[in-house]
Amino acid sequence: MKHSSIYTKNGDSGFTGLFSGEVLEKSHLVFEALGNVDELNSALGLCISSSMHEDLNTILETIQSRLIDIGSCLAVVDDEENQEKLQRVSFDCEYTGELEKIIDLLDSELPMLTQFILPSGGESSSRAHLARSICRRAERSIVKLKNSYKISQSVMTFMNRLSDLLFVVARTFARRDGVREKTYKKAKLPIE
Repeated sequence: MKHSSIYTKNGDSGFTGLFSGEVLEKSHLVFEALGNVDELNSALGLCISSSMHEDLNTILETIQSRLIDIGSCLAVVDDEENQEKLQRVSFDCEYTGELEKIIDLLDSELPMLTQFILPSGGESSSRAHLARSICRRAERSIVKLKNSYKISQSVMTFMNRLSDLLFVVARTFARRDGVREKTYKKAKLPIE
């Protein structure tokens, strides 16, 4: 049985190709955005690995697949030659509506916030907070890329809403795991 090669050596000189065929330096903004989305996907895998909440895990696994879809969208340059590939990798704007429904459902089960909370609340919650901050970075890198590269508005909206969802998921993990969320206090370090 023949295996696919993990390494191609094509990128050894600092250049690599997009799905649409363009070859760019690995330092190009598109690869920064792709890398940040990939890192977010890995962070979600860590969230899932520490969680015993199957409903939340299913949501996060679905989001992992959506992030691969976003990577595909980013890996196709939007021009006349790539219209067929763009159709194959289009990102449905309804995905954001799905996130909003989940946010509303989970948030309705949480106590109202009256002050800032610290990224805490147990292992699963802390991992979700880390994923949220990586999501914000991924979103910023996509916004930077948008200045020189046509990005689907549905991708931009989804990434913005995803960080909101991850905040609510982090709080939900803390509540379900019975770990109190720590709140912000203007305090001095306890140095004697």
